Amino acid sequence: MPALSGALADLALRGDTRRYRKGTLLIQEGDQGDTLFIILSGRLRAFSVGDKDREITYGVYGPGDYLGEMSLDGGPRSASVLTLEASRCAVVNRQTLMQFIAERPEFAFDLLAKVIRRARSATLSARQLALNDVYGRLRALLLSLAVPQGDASPALCERLTHQEMAHRLGCSREMVSRLMKDLERGAYLAVDAQRRLLLLKSLPARW
Repeated sequence: MPALSGALADLALRGDTRRYRKGTLLIQEGDQGDTLFIILSGRLRAFSVGDKDREITYGVYGPGDYLGEMSLDGGPRSASVLTLEASRCAVVNRQTLMQFIAERPEFAFDLLAKVIRRARSATLSARQLALNDVYGRLRALLLSLAVPQGDASPALCERLTHQEMAHRLGCSREMVSRLMKDLERGAYLAVDAQRRLLLLKSLPARW
């Protein structure tokens, strides 16, 4: 099974493999649910919708990740999940997961570590929203996605549209477009022939 190994691969084999079209809403925030989605192929986005239908993205996940663990305590779903492209998932219900943990108790620690990492990420996102202005959040996002390219300028590991950036930053697309254009004019950013975004020099701490 591609991208999966160890206990997670074994658990996926016990689930119900399903295919989803791009744009399918797998999880609706606030609903009750007791299923775990193990991603076999494709990409999924976890998000919430706030006032004036403004979205905030918590993360984009691909093969080897799993989603839905936050509601396995019987509580409501903490976020919505949408497919960004055609995807395939192994869907595991709570009863199957509990039986698997009884047989493979070490997986409980993997599950706990995943919950802790997601909680830390949510805390960091909340801190950035509270303490940083939009540019500060954009700068942090660009730096987190930048990958060294040897002697060349670092390039972003994901190709994000301005709307996708806005979802991650909790602001409007227009605001992102304005800031990105200003950074390009200042020769901080550029787009190469492969349509990758390059960081030409250190981004200023403030704008």
